[in-house]
Amino acid sequence: MAELTRRRRGEYIQNIFEILMVNPDGLPAMIVLDMLSRKINLTTFEKSTFPKQPNVRRFEKGVRFTTISSVKAGWLVKDKGQWTITEEGKKAYEKFRDPETLAGEAERLYRQWRRSQPEEEPEVESESAGATTTLEEAEESAWVEIQEHLSRISPQDFQNLVAALLRGMGYHVSWVAPPGPDKGIDIIAYNDPLGIQGARIKVQVKRRSDKVTGDGVRAFLATLGDGDAGIFVSMGGFTSDAESTARGQEKRRIMLVDLKRLFDLWVEHYEKIPKVQRRLLPLRAVYFFSPSD
Repeated sequence: MAELTRRRRGEYIQNIFEILMVNPDGLPAMIVLDMLSRKINLTTFEKSTFPKQPNVRRFEKGVRFTTISSVKAGWLVKDKGQWTITEEGKKAYEKFRDPETLAGEAERLYRQWRRSQPEEEPEVESESAGATTTLEEAEESAWVEIQEHLSRISPQDFQNLVAALLRGMGYHVSWVAPPGPDKGIDIIAYNDPLGIQGARIKVQVKRRSDKVTGDGVRAFLATLGDGDAGIFVSMGGFTSDAESTARGQEKRRIMLVDLKRLFDLWVEHYEKIPKVQRRLLPLRAVYFFSPSD
């Protein structure tokens, strides 16, 4: 990134943090990059493309390269294509108002992190940043495809996917709601085949894109009896009020599962999920060179 000065890198970080601070739940990387490109005036160099990659602008690559240091500094979280600023990132933004100083501090913390990693040859280290950005883009692309696939399947298949995951995790699913009106409970499962050990597990599954509110969680809690445990799965996630309501329960056990958590569990237990049901979300491992993280 020969024409990307430290000041410019700091401007990237500063403006990204401003975008994310007004979006506390984070934003998809592609939206952040688009908003950033509209927020700052791109130079001729940033608008140009790579000789061997005529469809790839230097700007996007430069931003991804620059933000590696912010991730290692603990200021920025990148998870499945979603970028979120941390509390440490907000503090850094307030403390280091000069873009060059902000970038310098991020790079200092990056070097500190690097020293804690196994030693690498200089040329390997220089390749690591490129490998990191390539892996990052691949993960983002895969996650978009997964989200699109799950948004296209029927509500019944999404419900069956959750039931399949529970089976893969070792639970015994005794009932899955048939197609029809939503009555609040979609799956019932137990810890043992006869359902005589531990709590009865009631599951509600929502395949909508909007977030479940606190009222939605409270309505689900009303369906739980003494000794029941609840799992609420929502593709659209949960509002902060919903999460607070779930955390505040002292007598009734409830777990909220958003799409990212559902996917992580699906990957973790994939080999134990019945093969015929893996077709609901079929996966194949693809290997990339991945530097130390």
